[in-house]
Amino acid sequence: MKKIAKSALTAAAFTAAALTAATPAVAAEKTLLKTPIAFGSHLPALGTPIVWVSEQLPIMSDGNLKMKIYEPGKLVAPPEILGAVSSGKVNSGYATAGYWQGKMPAAALFSAVPFGPEAGEYLAWMYYGNGLKLYQEMYDTSGYNVKVLPCAIISPETSGWFAKPIEKPEDLKGLNMRFFGLGASVMEKMGVSTSQLPGGEIFGALEKGAIDASEFSQPAIDQRLGFHKIVKYNYFPGWHQQSTVFELLVNKDTWNDMSKSNQAILENTCKASMTNAIAEGESMQFSVMKKNAEELGVEIRYWNDTMLAAFEEKWNEVVTEKSAEDAFFKKAYEDLKAFREGYDLWEANAFLPRPKPNL
Repeated sequence: MKKIAKSALTAAAFTAAALTAATPAVAAEKTLLKTPIAFGSHLPALGTPIVWVSEQLPIMSDGNLKMKIYEPGKLVAPPEILGAVSSGKVNSGYATAGYWQGKMPAAALFSAVPFGPEAGEYLAWMYYGNGLKLYQEMYDTSGYNVKVLPCAIISPETSGWFAKPIEKPEDLKGLNMRFFGLGASVMEKMGVSTSQLPGGEIFGALEKGAIDASEFSQPAIDQRLGFHKIVKYNYFPGWHQQSTVFELLVNKDTWNDMSKSNQAILENTCKASMTNAIAEGESMQFSVMKKNAEELGVEIRYWNDTMLAAFEEKWNEVVTEKSAEDAFFKKAYEDLKAFREGYDLWEANAFLPRPKPNL
C-alpha cells in the first residue's frame, strides 16, 4: 500500500510540475494590444474597421489575442502614435502612413498617391508586388521598431469643400485649406496655403474662418463632421486620393513575442478588414451624396478638364522634386510606377470606360 501511495504521490507531483511548467507557455500565447487610434471609432470606413478587428480577434484566437482601443487623444495623440509604438509606450496603434511624411517623405506613398492606383491596383502592388516589402523596409531603415500591417482601405475621397465655385487655377490662389498628404504639396504649388488639421478640428476652423476650404474623406464621413453647414460646393473626383490605406503598427518586440498562430490571426484579420472597410465605404456614399444635394443644399461639382490637367501637371513636379530630395521616395515611387505601367495593359483592356457624370 505504501508503495502504491508513494507512486501516486510521485505521479501527482510530476503532473503538478508539468502543469506549472506549462503555465508560462500558455501565458505567452496571450497578447493584449493596447491600440490608440487616429480616427474616431464612430467614423464609418475610417474608424470602424479597427473596431471590427478588435471584435474579431478574441473570437478567432479563442481569447488569446485581444485589442483594447483608445479614441484619438485619450492615450496618445494621433501625430505621436508612430513614436509611441516604436518606443514601447504602447504596443500598437492605428493610423495612416501619410501622417509620418514629415519624418519619412516616402511614407505618403503607402497611404494615398495623387492620380494613383485605385483600391484593387493598390492592393495588388501591396500584396503581390513589392509594396508591402518596401513599406516595412521604410520603417526598418528609418529606425522605427514596428511591424506594419495594412489594415483598412477606402476608395476615392471627395477632393474638397469650398465656399465658392472653382473654375480655373487662379480661383485657388490665396486660399487657406486643410489638405492631406502628397495632395497638399500639389495644392501648395497651386497657390494654396495648407494645413493638416485632425478631423475633429476642421469644422471649428471653417466656422471661425481660420481656413477657407477643406478636404477630409468620403461623403459619409464628411457629412458627420458637418462641413456642408458652412461650405456648399463639394468637388469630385478625388484626384489626390483615389484610394487610401490605413495601417496597424505593432511594436516589433511585441510582434516577435507573439505566437506564430497569433501573428497569423492578426495578419489575416487585417487582410479581411481591408475587404470589410471598402465594402462598408462603398455601400453608403451614394445615399449621402443624394441627401447632400436634395436636402442639405450641397452643390456636387466635377472638376473641369483645365483644373484636372493643372493638378496633374503640379503633381508631376512634386514627384520630380521629392524623388531628387529623398532616395527612398525615389525607390518606392519608381517601383510603384513600374508596377502601374505593367498593370495599364490589363486595366486599359479589361474595364469599361467611365463617362463623366451628368451632375
